Amino acid sequence: MLRTFRIGGIHPPENKLSADKKITVLATPKQVIIPLSQHIGAPAQAVVKKGDPVKVGTLLAKAGGFVSANIHSSVSGKVNKIDNAIDSSGYKRPAIYIDVEGDEWEETIDRSDALVKECTLSSKEIVDKIAAAGIVGLGGATFPTQVKLMPPPGNKAEIIIINAVECEPYLTSDHSLMLEKSEQILVGVTLLMKAVHVNKAIIGIENNKPDAIALMQKQAVSYPGIEIMPLKVQYPQGGEKQLIDAVIRRQVKSGALPISAGAVVQNVGTAYAVYEAVQKNKPLFERVVTVTGKAVSNPSNFLVRMGTPISTLIEAAGGIPENTGKIIGGGPMMGKALISAEVPVTKGSSGVLLLTQEESVRKPMHDCIRCAKCVNVCPMGLNPTLLMNATEFKEWELAEKNYITDCIECGSCSYTCPANRPLLDYIRSGKGKVMGIIRARKS
Repeated sequence: MLRTFRIGGIHPPENKLSADKKITVLATPKQVIIPLSQHIGAPAQAVVKKGDPVKVGTLLAKAGGFVSANIHSSVSGKVNKIDNAIDSSGYKRPAIYIDVEGDEWEETIDRSDALVKECTLSSKEIVDKIAAAGIVGLGGATFPTQVKLMPPPGNKAEIIIINAVECEPYLTSDHSLMLEKSEQILVGVTLLMKAVHVNKAIIGIENNKPDAIALMQKQAVSYPGIEIMPLKVQYPQGGEKQLIDAVIRRQVKSGALPISAGAVVQNVGTAYAVYEAVQKNKPLFERVVTVTGKAVSNPSNFLVRMGTPISTLIEAAGGIPENTGKIIGGGPMMGKALISAEVPVTKGSSGVLLLTQEESVRKPMHDCIRCAKCVNVCPMGLNPTLLMNATEFKEWELAEKNYITDCIECGSCSYTCPANRPLLDYIRSGKGKVMGIIRARKS
């Protein structure tokens, strides 16, 4: 019997429209906009100025703190300006504008397709190369990878868990990457194992990807300590705590980090980026992005340079359909509506979803009927309707007491609510307020 996590969960329609599409390399645009905040933590600090020439892979900005990440140029050309730009959240943030001229790469990057399996670097040297390359979690959270590989004192890693479940409906970027870069991913996993001194890794893949499971199992035979684990399809299995529960049957306590359960969780795309950084000296300046939607004429998986306008991806997938109601950055469950199609692709851009007008309209909200469906599906064991009410009436102490900060914002509650109540909207707002109160109290 296939495993999954044991608390809550839902199974929305999968709609993997681009699952059979190979990765297409997208041409570089005439100009890129590289935001300095492409990760959780402090923004990177620019080390270039207007007029500076850059190559593909040139360092543009250094990490601005312990929890931060370097940012590199995805193109060659000249820095046009350093100015504010609207990002996927709709806010103006500092960014570097580069006018593209040719495609000249830094000489240190190995551009060959040859697989490099051997690595003589120490664990510290591997972590240092990962940090230098600006690698972050590519599943959407964008947490700097080198920080995850340095557990806090008193915590020891026992296992690497690779998140290859891709549980968000519509998205297929990880699936396509496994089909085309399976061995590189496996080498990346061995590098992660060496970095944290463990001899076991499990790659969890939901069983709606039988071709990826079969291929990875075949290849993994040559990589000691790596196991491929098929998992039952269940959203939100891509959440760290849910994946740990599914794979090793351990639950992470409230407020604790995954390392407290002995696990370091990394996305499958991150494992591939680690391979490229360590074995090919290639910084993170491009990634695979799914462009999809029921009305999209050519749902696709594109290899895209960071800073490329999302409108360029949409054009390559057939353009914006006439009946488009919203453009979502990410998947339908945890993605957010974009203010404009001109926002740039960043390290956290896993997908672009075009919803029709019919799909975009919210249904009228009704009174709660106390059915408890939201409680049953919450993967964190919370009471969403109570937390929504606490937020609505500003009962912050009640919200904190009932673990509002444990919410992973998966949207399962809103999805299943028969009264169409915007549970997640309220909880997300209340969570932010309570976290602010906690920070103020600690300071």
